[in-house]
Amino acid sequence: MNQKPIVLYTDHEINRVLCYSFAKGSNSLMCHVNNFKEFDKTIATYGYLRGTGEVLKKVKNFFYIDHGYFKQSKRKFIKNKVHKIDLDGYFRIVYNDYWHDGSKQMPSDRFNKLSLSIKDIKKKGEYIILSEPIPEAIQHYNLDNWTEKTINSLKKFTDRKIIIHSRRSEIKLDELLKNAWAFVSDHSSAGFKSMIEGVPAYFTNNTMKKISSIENIEKHEIDYSIFNNLAYGQWTIKEIESGEFWDFFLNRP
Repeated sequence: MNQKPIVLYTDHEINRVLCYSFAKGSNSLMCHVNNFKEFDKTIATYGYLRGTGEVLKKVKNFFYIDHGYFKQSKRKFIKNKVHKIDLDGYFRIVYNDYWHDGSKQMPSDRFNKLSLSIKDIKKKGEYIILSEPIPEAIQHYNLDNWTEKTINSLKKFTDRKIIIHSRRSEIKLDELLKNAWAFVSDHSSAGFKSMIEGVPAYFTNNTMKKISSIENIEKHEIDYSIFNNLAYGQWTIKEIESGEFWDFFLNRP
């Protein structure tokens, strides 16, 4: 890539911190999303709300920043709204997509540095957890009737009980995972938490179903090699601001 991105920021606190860090680490110019008109340029931004989503759909090349796959920054979900606790975790940075597909063959060093305790795959499970996308994701990713469509698809491959879960659910995901056979979502990062807890996860969007698709739900497998690959797709604010991510991107294998 021979064009540095224009980093689009909004008035949202987390967006501003991540965008400033990215701009500093890549020595790129910044622009408020409301003032951006150069849709032929490469951009970088955090999230798809407050105007950034509309721009992401118009430009050809972009860097998308959002919460990582493992050891995310701590957040609380209150009445379906996100409230940050800290920004000490990892953030994924993806070029020309919203997620990585886990296909790169990367070393294990970055994942090992996370010191996560991975549980063995559960041999039994009572049900499948179906994780509904939030309303904003439904709109941005065109996921109308996703729950109904996914249930119908699942019935082609399994007859197991399905429990629908969302951020509004009274039962916490940690409790459901204790007796779950599998976790299904379009793109939820909770799928990686599920896999670490020994519950295979399956995805429906075109990128992440390359990691694991619902057609394989009864195979009940976890490809642990993707953890190494995805760990190279997520970075701390310090690594972003220092230019470590940018150097990796420019010299990536």
